[in-house]
Amino acid sequence: MEKVILIKYAELNTKGDNRSYFINTLYKNIKDKLDKYECSILKERSNMTISFKEKDLNSIIEVINHTFGIHSYQLATICDSEDEAIKDTILEVAKGEKFKTFKVEVKRSNKKFPIKSMEYVKVLGGTLLKNIDDIKVDVHNPDLLFKVEIRDKKTYIYTNTIRGLGGYPVGVGDKALGMLSGGIDSPVAMYLAMKRGITVDCVYFEAIPHTSLEAREKVISLTKKLVKYTNKINLYIVNFTKIQEAIYKNCDKSYTITIMRRMMYRIMEELTKKYKAKAIINGESVGQVASQTLSSMGVINSVTNLPVIRPVACLNKLEIIDLAKRIDTYDTSILPYEDCCTIFVPKHPVINPKLEKAREEEEKFDYKTLIEETVNSIKKIEVTEEEQNDLL
Repeated sequence: MEKVILIKYAELNTKGDNRSYFINTLYKNIKDKLDKYECSILKERSNMTISFKEKDLNSIIEVINHTFGIHSYQLATICDSEDEAIKDTILEVAKGEKFKTFKVEVKRSNKKFPIKSMEYVKVLGGTLLKNIDDIKVDVHNPDLLFKVEIRDKKTYIYTNTIRGLGGYPVGVGDKALGMLSGGIDSPVAMYLAMKRGITVDCVYFEAIPHTSLEAREKVISLTKKLVKYTNKINLYIVNFTKIQEAIYKNCDKSYTITIMRRMMYRIMEELTKKYKAKAIINGESVGQVASQTLSSMGVINSVTNLPVIRPVACLNKLEIIDLAKRIDTYDTSILPYEDCCTIFVPKHPVINPKLEKAREEEEKFDYKTLIEETVNSIKKIEVTEEEQNDLL
């Protein structure tokens, strides 16, 4: 019996003229990930099939489980679209399963097949009852559901439907730069942005010696977790030390977080120009900390005209933690290495900052020169699943 992985698309089915672009992008993403395996991929308008070597099955499924744009997939047995071949095949599939009750569903897209779907359900059900002892039909709550898809040349028979990640294939949207800290929220935000088809590169702000090399390694590890959902992520390391020291030396302590975030956004805008990105992504959640009130977000946002995407903005902490555990970033995120946003938090940060006050505070030092110097000293790490390149 020949087996294939049968992939059903997610929201791609809702697309009109752009449908082929979405399917082609999904095909490319899967093909790039499976390039090292002996397999072949066939893309069609409504689904995709992967032929594989048995030794590679678990590795291929691991790739599929980390690929956006897939609604569900099945391990299907295929045969010719002929009555006897279908009967023989469903019997072979059934003999490999343990069940007492069953149901058969037939989808007949090949209208030349001589038996209509509902009639063929009875035919196949009768075949199973006649040849396998101690089983019976249960159309409401069966132990096993046999699905039979009859197409022009081949028929697909399967019992196992596995839910995919859904969303859009990474790459159908534009590129954005994500502010990736070592915390719980920002990796989840990057994951959710990629789920909408956005190509994400990440930016990490460090302030050596106030932040540690272990904190940087933590962020690299988080990026390695995220790259499973795409093919490559560029991680840009920003040396934020001089700017952060200038802020804490010159500015009203209650405004230091506000000024720091405004500087980060200015740098992010410069980096989007440099690396041809269209938006900024971050892990801000409304009301979670002082800089994430609506008033603070407004004052901080005013330094850029770029869209700022906040995928976790309306999730509470428990919901974010649940997602972090699901995508395997939580245990890394809680490692005790502080980042720029936590090392100099004042006792009483302003919750509702005033724009004019923020502007007055940041004029107390030459931030434009510092930002230019910082942008020109960016370092890059190319992160892939196989390897990560050293700082360039």
